[in-house]
Amino acid sequence: MSVATTTSDTEKFSEENFRHHLDAFWLNVPWVQELKQQNWKTYQELPLPTRSDERYRFSDLRKLKLDGYRPAQEPTEAQKADAIARSNLVGEPAGKVVFGDNFLLEFEGLSEELKAKGVIWMPLQQAAIEHPELVQKYFLEEENQLGSEKLLALHNAFFHGGSFLYVPKGVEIEQPIAAYYWSIECGEAIFPHTLLVVEDNAKVDFVDYYGSLDTGCCSTLSCGVGTIYAGQGAQVFRKIVQNFNEEALSFQLEANIADRDSQVKTIAVNLGSKYARLQNHTRIVGPGADVKMYGLTVSKDEQEFDQRTLQIHEAPHAVSDLLFKNALLDSSRTIFSGLIKVAKDAQQTDAYQTNRNLLLSKTAEANSLPGLEIEANDVKCSHGATTGQVDESELFYLMARGIPRQTAYQLLVFGFFEEIVEKISNEELRENVRKLVQAKFGNEM
Repeated sequence: MSVATTTSDTEKFSEENFRHHLDAFWLNVPWVQELKQQNWKTYQELPLPTRSDERYRFSDLRKLKLDGYRPAQEPTEAQKADAIARSNLVGEPAGKVVFGDNFLLEFEGLSEELKAKGVIWMPLQQAAIEHPELVQKYFLEEENQLGSEKLLALHNAFFHGGSFLYVPKGVEIEQPIAAYYWSIECGEAIFPHTLLVVEDNAKVDFVDYYGSLDTGCCSTLSCGVGTIYAGQGAQVFRKIVQNFNEEALSFQLEANIADRDSQVKTIAVNLGSKYARLQNHTRIVGPGADVKMYGLTVSKDEQEFDQRTLQIHEAPHAVSDLLFKNALLDSSRTIFSGLIKVAKDAQQTDAYQTNRNLLLSKTAEANSLPGLEIEANDVKCSHGATTGQVDESELFYLMARGIPRQTAYQLLVFGFFEEIVEKISNEELRENVRKLVQAKFGNEM
């Protein structure tokens, strides 16, 4: 897509740019065109959130500005090569896709064995054309209850880069599949989209990475969507690593749907962006489902991480467990607002929600708002939040054994996160996440 940037109209999401987007990418896909037109209208009609919206309580809405961003242009050949070379979080994946400013840069398909079993893995745009009935069945079916309706409409209007994975019944994919979404040019907007459909008794391990090619002071916008549909007895493990530069504006809107006896596990690693909002809307629709949600956030300088979660139990005898850990440096801020909702018929629900904050600066600020809304009378549910500093007694214990204070301090901070990092089953990915977390701290400790 080549959009001129010489007039003010091209520096925003305008009618002209929207029409250009439709003609450039979706001219021959009527059902997508119709969906996008509906969402473009919705985006124009909806206002941005205000301070009176409880779903944005504690958020600094001054950072939520969409003016000045424009639809992305195709990267240069040098930028493409750089992005592909840096897309190495996981070695030897079962499949891989790399996007740069919404444009497909590299695609590695699946083995012939997996293709023969009916697994579909391809860029979302291609899937919408080649498998319209399958994609339409699952695409954007989940409602948004966490406050980002306008942003979701913007995403739906302008997305074209994304990945689609369909795993048929009983198929297990042993090696992880990886998708990389790079933000490249300053002032441009990207719209990552991951759609995972995992049928009954199937299994998959998936990794999404969001990063900036320019790690300097380059303001960009990312508005991403990720959805998991886990069928009966399915096993889905998804890792999300957000590592944009510290001038980016990032929104990640997640939805998980877990059917009978399924196991869904997600880990979100949040490191980048000036303001990042992560929403996770989970629905448990089948009895016996087990959903685990983990979050790891490191904030520094004046970064703000806004985390909003909703765990909805619609079926009985199911489990959900959420643990979000945040470490805060300098004058950074985190917000955690989570709600567990248990329907009247969801008896014997077992649900937990925990937010733990480690303050590494006197000027850092952590806000926690966990909550419960329970209609059933035979459940085991709890929520909690803790905020504290490095334990001086633990620090003294390590120093008394000859460990220098700075090293002991680092060990305790990294140990705070290890409870989550160690849950990553892939050894190479686990070690790379450790390196990213350590790099984020840099010389701060």
